[in-house]
Amino acid sequence: MNLVTTILLIALLLSIVLATVAFWLPQMNPDMEKLSPYECGFDPLGSARLPFSLRFFLVAILFLLFDLEIALLLPLPWGAQLTDPTMTLLMTAAILTLLTLGLIYEWVQGGLEWAE
Repeated sequence: MNLVTTILLIALLLSIVLATVAFWLPQMNPDMEKLSPYECGFDPLGSARLPFSLRFFLVAILFLLFDLEIALLLPLPWGAQLTDPTMTLLMTAAILTLLTLGLIYEWVQGGLEWAE
């Protein structure tokens, strides 16, 4: 067998084994907590006018920001193969520096603290 056939066979067997284990392994014990929709810790049948914690909002925005950073840095290996990759590396360094300074600012201001 050649290498490609061997890799495809291993991937197929591993996929079948993992799917079988994932199907047979979990224990199904549904209760009211597991069957109710998750609404960020709020009671889904209660009032919709409850105040929302800004800490959760801040963490969600920081997650989106750093997720965007990864999306912006993904093409970096292809940009480094250009004839003059200095501009790509300069822009990457600028993005990382800006995000690092923003994270340091949030940390110093206490925005990442969960308890007062």
